[in-house]
Amino acid sequence: MNELPLLSALIAVPLIGAIIVASVRREQADTAKWIALAFSGAVAVITALIAIGFDYGEGADWLQFTESYTWIDAWDLNLSWGIDGIALLMVVLTAGLTPIAMLAAWRDLDSVKRSVPAFFALILTLEAAMLATFVSSNVLLFYFFFEAMLVPMYFLIGSYGTGTRRQYAAVKFFLYSLLGGLLMLVAVIGLWVANGGIFDWQTLVEAEPMEAGTLQNWLFLGFFIAFAIKAPFFPFHTWLPDAGGAAPAAVAALLVGVMDKIGTFAILRYCVPLFPDATQTFAPWIIGMSVIGVIYAALVAIGQTDLKRLVAYTSIAHFGFIGVGIFAFTSSSATGAILYMFNHGLATGLLFIVVGMLALRRGSSSIGDYGGAAKTLPLLAGIFLFAGLASLSLPGTAPFISEFLVLLGAFTTSEPVAVVATLGIILAAAYVLWMYQRTMQGNRNPELDDVPAMKRDLTVREKALIAPLVIAILGFGFYPQPLIDAITPAVDNTLQFVQDEPDQAPAAGETNE
Repeated sequence: MNELPLLSALIAVPLIGAIIVASVRREQADTAKWIALAFSGAVAVITALIAIGFDYGEGADWLQFTESYTWIDAWDLNLSWGIDGIALLMVVLTAGLTPIAMLAAWRDLDSVKRSVPAFFALILTLEAAMLATFVSSNVLLFYFFFEAMLVPMYFLIGSYGTGTRRQYAAVKFFLYSLLGGLLMLVAVIGLWVANGGIFDWQTLVEAEPMEAGTLQNWLFLGFFIAFAIKAPFFPFHTWLPDAGGAAPAAVAALLVGVMDKIGTFAILRYCVPLFPDATQTFAPWIIGMSVIGVIYAALVAIGQTDLKRLVAYTSIAHFGFIGVGIFAFTSSSATGAILYMFNHGLATGLLFIVVGMLALRRGSSSIGDYGGAAKTLPLLAGIFLFAGLASLSLPGTAPFISEFLVLLGAFTTSEPVAVVATLGIILAAAYVLWMYQRTMQGNRNPELDDVPAMKRDLTVREKALIAPLVIAILGFGFYPQPLIDAITPAVDNTLQFVQDEPDQAPAAGETNE
């Protein structure tokens, strides 16, 4: 199976699907939807084949399913693909969440005057670009797809978004990301010059580390700022509440559930192994920035009056935890950070999709337009509460083990950091429960009785698209071992660049003297 070009197929299939769907006439909206769903399903099948054939053993190669096709040989430009355990989780998340997002948007566009085939073609294009960033093993190739995915997301927000500020949000998203990408391009060119004209990631990692000093620091910052904007980390976050609030809920689920993870994934893939000394130099500052982000975003989330903006701010807080986990440089914290990336995609993706179901029924995402909605929407209210509790890392849900491992690893590095970050959990309970109380409980808003859709609980389609996310959140909450097994070798390979000696958790029954 490893001899098959599965990674090439992973990227080519959604691109081909996008071309076919885009050629469907505007009047044949249902045909376009089914074709797009079929191609996205094919991507999920290819992902399953990769997951089955992946070697999870400790002695396995760092990158697997590697492919390389010469593009411009003189400049070391190759179409090179490879996947490790961290990328595997991100690919699984992308391949799983995309068809769910398509189903979530199935009826959202019925009243939109824009082209439905174009919408689903953009979703497939976005999926291909996101997958390509996760499996690229050439630095310039990664940069190309890192920038390319801005285009479909720009149109998805600006053309299909909601509210009067959707075009402003789309432009702001594009400009912020483009600025970060330009800084990264300068750093990519500097990396190429400093390493004698090499773009191949594997060759760069296996070469002698770049000499510590000013050059490495500047190159690190060029990459890191681009990734911090994409994530986004505080204080580079200001585009996300606008974009998340204006985007259709299904698109917001992909934006926050998958696309933002490319930033944190890239920090692990590029910043840590390529610039290890600079990574350690800036780590205390980044941890401080992350902790501030946890508290700041949680406090701002409490005061939000729009459901989608509130969920967007919660994600900024979660990315603070991921930042702490990565830059604490312990096996526990790094493992927790990567699990957080995956589990946050599940929980926040579900939360955005449920918010979209509510907004579609009510015609508004303003919290003030609700109140007592659980009376006529008991199942939807229950899933809304479940998604909120998963988002605040309730024990028994998948995000809990992620947050626990991050705090455990951070505590061994800096007790004050772990204590302050823990305050974010308390604030998370406040904004999630406050959000649920204001929309679903309390005195019923009499205006809801005049909206027929607010008396229609979950449909069969909605139950079908929600079920996989609920099962995954509960399943990985009680048994996360398969995810840990997948990422452990990649975590060890990555941390070797910034650890003098690998940290090990005490064995069962062993105590630290």
